[in-house]
Amino acid sequence: MNESDLLDSGFVRLASILAPLGPIPVSRSTWWAGVKSGRYPRPKKLGPKITVWMRRDIVLLLEKGAV
Repeated sequence: MNESDLLDSGFVRLASILAPLGPIPVSRSTWWAGVKSGRYPRPKKLGPKITVWMRRDIVLLLEKGAV
């Protein structure tokens, strides 16, 4: 595993994905509609109140320019 693999691995929470803190300028409701339709990546549940996305999935989404 190299340094770029470490940067792409891990999880991110929704607050780190959506603006103003994150790079994707859509609302929460638009994001969840996009997840439901398949436009945005599916989350992982780590617990009853913890939802995360794979960092790699978000990086790929940004690279594709699908936002």
